Amino acid sequence: ISELVFSLFYRETRLVIGRSNTVGKPMALLLLQANATVTVCHSATPELKRHVQMADIVVAAVGRRHTVTADMVKRGATIIDVGTNHDEAGKLCGDVDFADVREALGPQGWISPVPGGVGPMTITMLLSNTVQAAEASA
Repeated sequence: ISELVFSLFYRETRLVIGRSNTVGKPMALLLLQANATVTVCHSATPELKRHVQMADIVVAAVGRRHTVTADMVKRGATIIDVGTNHDEAGKLCGDVDFADVREALGPQGWISPVPGGVGPMTITMLLSNTVQAAEASA
């Protein structure tokens, strides 16, 4: 995990796909506050594939299943999939085509799964913030 945290702040190219007020914009702002240079794209960005291919770190929060595919990613990149979507069978999936992208990244790459990736951390932080708010109001 420390390698991932290090890479978030010191690698060359960071890309956030998504412009929502809940994930995309806050993520871009957090990276900017850490002195990172960030590119923000969205579902209507022309040539999205070109932007993804150049990125060392991709945060996918576009809200559309399998937006990021294997032919789009840079080998060795870090992909953080924040998306929560459902496939045709109703199974939970992310914004990234996990199986194909994981293979395309190679052994040096990293991808968060959906489910089981950022979701548990989101729940943990939500509960922690709820407890802090309750303690502060008591």
